[in-house]
Order: sequence, then C-alpha cells, then structure tokens
Amino acid sequence: ALPSCRRYVAGGRCKSTAKMEGKVVIITGANTGIGKETARDLARRGKVIIACRDIAKAEAAASEIRAETGNQQVIVKKLDLADTKSIREFAEKFLAEEKELHILINNAGVMLCPYSKTADGFEMHIGVNHLGHFLLTFLLLERLKQSAPARIVNVSSLAHHGGRIRFHDLHGEKSYNRGLAYCHSKLANVLFTRELAKRLQGKFQSQVDFTANALHPGSVYSDLVRHSFVMTWLWKIFSFFLKTPWEGAQTSVYCAVAEELDSVTGQYFSDCQPAYVSPRGRDDETAKKLWSVSCELLGIQWD
Repeated sequence: ALPSCRRYVAGGRCKSTAKMEGKVVIITGANTGIGKETARDLARRGKVIIACRDIAKAEAAASEIRAETGNQQVIVKKLDLADTKSIREFAEKFLAEEKELHILINNAGVMLCPYSKTADGFEMHIGVNHLGHFLLTFLLLERLKQSAPARIVNVSSLAHHGGRIRFHDLHGEKSYNRGLAYCHSKLANVLFTRELAKRLQGKFQSQVDFTANALHPGSVYSDLVRHSFVMTWLWKIFSFFLKTPWEGAQTSVYCAVAEELDSVTGQYFSDCQPAYVSPRGRDDETAKKLWSVSCELLGIQWD
C-alpha cells in the first residue's frame, strides 16, 4: 500500500519532451525548492535565467544545474520582489541584454511571515507574491509579445480557497493573520492570471500566441514554511505525505512547455491537469478591481 500511497502523493507528471532551443525562460525565486527543480528541468531544454534576491544561493543552485545538465546558459540575475526599485532595475538590465523572452514563471513567494512591509510599504505577502510579480510581468510584457508564442505561468496555491481580497485593508494594518495573508495573496495570483489572460486575448488575432495560466504545485516539502516553527515541525513529521520539490515542480514545467496547452489560457492547474477554482477566484469584478488597485499602488498605467 505504501508505494501506491506515495504515487498518489507524487501526483501528475509532465510528460512533454518539448525542447526549447533558442528559447529564454525567466524563473523568479529559483534558488531553492520548486523553483530550483523547475529551473533544473527547463535547463535541459533551453536558456534559463534565475531571478533571485539571494545571489550566493542562486549562484550555488545555478552551478549545480549547469554541472548536471551541461547547459552553460543558466544565468543568475538579482531580483528582490519586495522592492519595486530592484524589480525595475532587473527588467531594465534584462531588456538591455536579451532580445527575446518566451516564458516567464512567477514562482517566488513568501509564506507565513510575521507582519512586515516591503520597501514600498506593501504588506509582505501581497507585496511579494502579487504586486512584485504584477509589476515584473508589466515590465516584461512587450518583450514577451515580441517573442510570441509566449507563456506566463503564475505559481498560486490551493490556499487561494481560503483567501479574499480585502480592499479595505489590503496591507493588513487593521487586522493581520499570517496564514490568511498568504491565502489572500494566492487568490490574487489566480485573479491576476484570469484578468491578464482576458486582456491578452483581446490583443491578438489568434489566442494561441500568448497565454497566462496559474497552478497549485501541491503540498511540497520545502523551506517555504521556514517562518513557522509549528509548520516546519508538521512538515517534518508528515514529509512522507508531501511532494518532493521535483514532484512539486511538475505542474510548473507542464504549464511552461506542454504542447497541448499552446492555446489554453486563463486556466488553473494542479497535478498537470485543470483544477477547481474557488468562486472568489472566478469573480471577474474582483479581478478587474484588483487590477486597477494594483496599478494605482505601483503607479503604472496598464490597459
């Protein structure tokens, strides 16, 4: 029974062998956990840019991946999603150096942090998990469009079911619960993906050119829970029932490369197949409002 239970936990696998010669991928937060495994897989297919806050950790991950895959085109760039200045600098450098971008994987995330704010005064979960990636996507959008067919992949979570967008208290100043703050930010990922897909579809003759999808990687044994002693302890005890980072990366890889998703957009996946989105995650009014509030907070015009 144990092996079959383990197989169940492992979940879906990405079976696509699609090669990406000459293609460029950016993965945020790829120095550890799911992001690192996603980078490892995609480095067997094409050029990978690892965008991370911790350069030393990222370089260690990159050289391990280079050695293992034989791909020297695994490049580290500094990106701190908790600081819009850093996001703008990253984008500016990238656009100056790279003529193409085919896949953007918004993978980085914080979870269960004690109350804190980003450099711009955003609550940390919504700031990093949503607003940081929102701005990054905005800044790289033209390059993605020019390189179409292109894909945007947003790593969300099953936790979006517990989230709601609290417009009256987006930065948790009136009340804050770190578990809920995480859920809210993951719901924001789903709503952003939905609205983005809608806007991109209007811009192209064929919707095949440019897709945006979100996913739940599964409950993965990684250091994402490092801010919570209890969760860290539970994670250790139940590690048998958690996915390994490699298993957790499968749906990210699937959304990035699977041929059958060429014209699929605005969807949410888990275990390499479409998954159920909470009613709040399907609320177009909230999605629209979140979009305009995000633009306002970031001081950008994105129509």
